[in-house]
Amino acid sequence: MTSLSYVELHRRFTGEIDAALDAALDALGPESESVRDAIAGLLRHQQMKYPLSVLPLLVHAAETGAPGPAVPLSAVHLLWWTSACYFDDLADSQATGTPEGLGENEALLAAVVGGQALPIRIVQAQPVPDAVRNALTAEIVNCWFPAVEGQLRDLRGDREGAAREAVVAAYRGKSGAPFAMITAMAGIWAGADSGRIRLWREFGDVFGILWQLFNDQEDILSGRNEDLRNGTMTYLLSCALEEAPPGARRHVLALSGAARSSGRARQELMDLLLAPAVLRRYQKDLEMFRDEAYRILGELGGHEEPSAALRQLVDQSGGLYLRATA
Repeated sequence: MTSLSYVELHRRFTGEIDAALDAALDALGPESESVRDAIAGLLRHQQMKYPLSVLPLLVHAAETGAPGPAVPLSAVHLLWWTSACYFDDLADSQATGTPEGLGENEALLAAVVGGQALPIRIVQAQPVPDAVRNALTAEIVNCWFPAVEGQLRDLRGDREGAAREAVVAAYRGKSGAPFAMITAMAGIWAGADSGRIRLWREFGDVFGILWQLFNDQEDILSGRNEDLRNGTMTYLLSCALEEAPPGARRHVLALSGAARSSGRARQELMDLLLAPAVLRRYQKDLEMFRDEAYRILGELGGHEEPSAALRQLVDQSGGLYLRATA
């Protein structure tokens, strides 16, 4: 495997990943034609901006030197996130329209089956020992509980007690758990021992937190400000609350509530979120999570090229892209 970025790796394997998805859908048979068409429609509709479906390829390559055997796991990863992102859009009332040719209820059913039953079916169809197949299946099933727990915490948004630790707990569920699932699955698939699988799970967990922090920043930089419009308790907002002077916390919370419908409140809150003291706290914690991911990758070692690409992903997700207000 020559030196390349994770984006280049995706370009190399995107055809194989698509073929694995097509094969999984075709295997449903003519009796499940509506299910197949609905999931295919959801996949076309819910396009991923970043090709993180290569993550299991990189983990497998770090263990064995070969990314290709983990292609079915890339299909699982893509299905899982397609489903989860659609659910997230619905929960935030930010769905970008219904997939072409599908009604709302049809798309919802496609997300349920595509994120749970079909990934399990892919794993169950693989020519691997029963113990491996069962372990992979258990990862998919068990992931949904912390992931939903994190999403529920996010939706409930305990604003009065919104410490940074509470936000991390939500992030660890809704983002850390699925990444930990797929990195552990790739370790299992590669035949790694239990200690290394544990480390891959830990890496996926901390990478998921980093990627959520990256997404939070991108939401602001893109100008979408969906988190402000939805009243989401982000890590940046929890930093602003902790850095607020005595007596100012209620004002920040009030702005967060008003920002759902008021452009003026959103702008005032944005100025507070981008205050130098808040970003210093945010950057310090970003670097802490990034350094933890580096530490785990260093302990894992493995083949040089894929390990370097994994560090590239950590670099990207662990950077501070926001700039302080004057």
